[in-house]
Parts: sequence; structure tokens; C-alpha cells
Amino acid sequence: MLIGVGLGPGDPELLTLKAVDTLKKSSKVYVPGRLAAELVEPYADPEILEFPMLKDYDVLNDVWKQNAEIVAEDARDNLVSFGLIGDPNFFSTFSHLERVLNKLYPEVETDTIPGISSITAFASRTRTPVYSSFEVNDGSDIDSKVVLKAKKPREIMGEMRKEGFNDFAFAQRLFMDNEVVIKDVDKIPEKGNYFSIMYGRKSNQVNNNE
Repeated sequence: MLIGVGLGPGDPELLTLKAVDTLKKSSKVYVPGRLAAELVEPYADPEILEFPMLKDYDVLNDVWKQNAEIVAEDARDNLVSFGLIGDPNFFSTFSHLERVLNKLYPEVETDTIPGISSITAFASRTRTPVYSSFEVNDGSDIDSKVVLKAKKPREIMGEMRKEGFNDFAFAQRLFMDNEVVIKDVDKIPEKGNYFSIMYGRKSNQVNNNE
């Protein structure tokens, strides 16, 4: 099994207890760079995998395939971690690695442990509280949308369809008792609560360079 472990924004005191526990239990820990390696070193002996910062997707795809092969070899029968700065599901190297791994080595199970992302770290460090809706982007086309406090998820999904979103997920009480995670559109409920989240994606715009 391969677990993407969020290491937070860089402060070693901002790793979660679950992240530390997972690093300690892993038979192997991979990281994408020196900063991540330094955060991991108190708990495991990390191995750095090279992920060049390029925009040439042909070259990047070859790198992702090579690294996926390396990781798959260890993760088929063992608990393996991939530690990275921030959160493994937000603009992360792990997302690309996981995508290729799932396609080429579907027998390898994957999961993630969230970490403090640059978004929340920025809000904390700059003392910039967010009270209403906001946008985050890296200059690329916006193809995803998250709606918090989604008390009418099916109604929200209908409105999102009008905007071109066609791939949805619903969650409620994440990491709490009675957690709900639904990716089957037909099973998304009419009603949610304060802890509900609705996610939509324009799946036709997802990069499929594999």
C-alpha cells in the first residue's frame, strides 16, 4: 500500500500525529526533495525521487512512469509512504504519481493523509482570516469547485451542472464519527448538514497525459 503523507508547510512541529505514526510504521518512505526529506528524517530514512519542474508533459510522463515503477515494487506487499510538503491532494507531486500508479499498477492500493496546505498556512501566517467564498488557482484553467456547508447537495449539483461540472463527490463529517463519503452521483442525498461538502469537476478538462 502507498500512502501520500502531507508534511505541512515546512515547520517540523506542524506534522500531524497520524503523519508521524505512518512514517514510523512504513517500511520505506519516498520524498520528492530535500526539504521533505529533512522533515521525515526524525522518523524514517527517506529516499529522494527526482521530479523535475518542467512543463514538457512527455518528459514528465516518463518520469512519473519511472518513479511509479520504483514505488510499486515496494508497495505491492508493504506499507510505503510518500512524504511531501503541504497536502497530498492539492497541487501535489503525489497526485500525478498516484494517477499513473493506479493506471499501471492497479493492484497497489493508495490512500492519503492530509497535511496543512499552503492555503491555510498563508491565512495563518499573514493573519488573513477568510469569512466568505474565495478562489485559489495556479494560473491554469479552473476545472474544480468545492462548496462548503452543502445543506442541499443535489440542488447544488444541479447548479454546478449548468456551469459545466460533470464529476461530483459529496462528503459529510469528514474524519469524525458517522463520516459519509459518496462518489456515486445517484446516491448523493437531498439534504446535508453544516459539515457537508460538495465537490464538482469538469472531467473533460483533466490532463490525461499518461
